Amino acid sequence: MTSQYGRKLLQVRGRACSIKGGTRGQFRSTRRLRADGEHSIEVSLPVNMVSTFVKPMHREGIRFVAIFAAVTAGLFFLTPVAGWLGVGLTVWCYYFFRDPERVPPERDGLVVSPADGIVSLIEPAVPPAELGMAATPLTRVSVFMNVFNCHVNRAPVAGHVTSIAYRSGKFFNASLDKASADNERNSLCIRTPAGDDLAVVQIAGLVARRIVCWTSEGDALAAGERFGLIRFGSRLDVYLPPGVSPKVRIGQTMVAGETVIAELAGTAGPGQTP
Repeated sequence: MTSQYGRKLLQVRGRACSIKGGTRGQFRSTRRLRADGEHSIEVSLPVNMVSTFVKPMHREGIRFVAIFAAVTAGLFFLTPVAGWLGVGLTVWCYYFFRDPERVPPERDGLVVSPADGIVSLIEPAVPPAELGMAATPLTRVSVFMNVFNCHVNRAPVAGHVTSIAYRSGKFFNASLDKASADNERNSLCIRTPAGDDLAVVQIAGLVARRIVCWTSEGDALAAGERFGLIRFGSRLDVYLPPGVSPKVRIGQTMVAGETVIAELAGTAGPGQTP
């Protein structure tokens, strides 16, 4: 059976890709010069139900899926009902550690969501003291991740990591306001090429007991680049630079690396107001 293709605009290494209709096995590539001087590439890529629902799994999840699968095999020796329950939990574990590709917005100066989930809080707050930033309230946007969200964390802006600070703490429900102050957390300060400092904080939750951060101080991050992961339910806070207002609302669904949270001052495109 031939599979159909969708039409979508993607950015691949700074170029736009237009995916057009076609049949299985086709691949076309042509160059066109856009009005802004950039080239676009026209390709045909397969889009089917399997690729829609089956996503790559991050290596952090391999051990956990293996444990779930081993326990499931043992459960089948007890009773088929328990075994099939184990199958469901194993699939859920794989799904929890999924790591799909994301396509950040093309324009510079945009702040994107660092996590999948729901905007749970928007309020003024002082960044974590351990980062050494000024003790001035900034707009904090909190994104809560439940156990069904993808938990790979992504850089909200492009820039250099100027400081990273881990602090142990409690494990209150991550959706609560006090989780920002009391829970275990790992904080990063990222300085953009324009000199703006933005803080992003990984916060452990009621179930989450392991914060993972793969980046180090001095590293350069691209907007939407993976920098960490929190296991089994958690939250990320983003502290916007002074004078920057959020473009999201409480209850809005976020897609890590893609949904725009805010726009930094002085970075609006042609015909737009910062």
